Amino acid sequence: MNAPASAAVSPEVLAQVFLEARSVNRFTDRPVSPETLRQLYDLMKWGPTSMNTQPARLVFLASPASRERLVPALAPGNVDKTRAAPVTVIVAQDTAFYDHLPEQFPAYDARPLFAGNAALAESTAFRNASLQGAYLIIAARLLGLDAGPMSGFDAEKVNAEFFPDGRWRANFLVNLGYGDPAGNYPRGPRLDFETATRVL
Repeated sequence: MNAPASAAVSPEVLAQVFLEARSVNRFTDRPVSPETLRQLYDLMKWGPTSMNTQPARLVFLASPASRERLVPALAPGNVDKTRAAPVTVIVAQDTAFYDHLPEQFPAYDARPLFAGNAALAESTAFRNASLQGAYLIIAARLLGLDAGPMSGFDAEKVNAEFFPDGRWRANFLVNLGYGDPAGNYPRGPRLDFETATRVL
């Protein structure tokens, strides 16, 4: 028996997650609790990945000391806001994600497909960890948090500092907390449907 189709969420939820949500540059001093971080992961982990690969690995920098370790790798424009954020997340990818496939994808033995093909493993890890990072941002907004994703950093410096064994690799960063709207820039426009899509 087919499950009934899901109903659309309310306009208020659409506004909170997409229509009125912003990439935040400044946060209030309200802390983000460890319980909220666990809830955040337990929500975002359900987003789909190819073959249930789940390559994303998250490092929550929840203390000022841990964020200071990140500062030498940041672009100058990202330093102050990262120091002031309650939490910064390193969204990384596990280069050997396929070691978990026997449990996470029991349909058949898919591990050799990736273990024997470095290029496929790398592209799969990057694509799906990026997807999971987007799920993280959406989950954060659903939980009432604000997010400030960043790509202005030296990934090799982050890898050397946080992942010296080389298995995890940094993908991008996200500052998390409760936003202060006074720090927002004017919202940029978005491409319209006719420019960005084709219906075939």
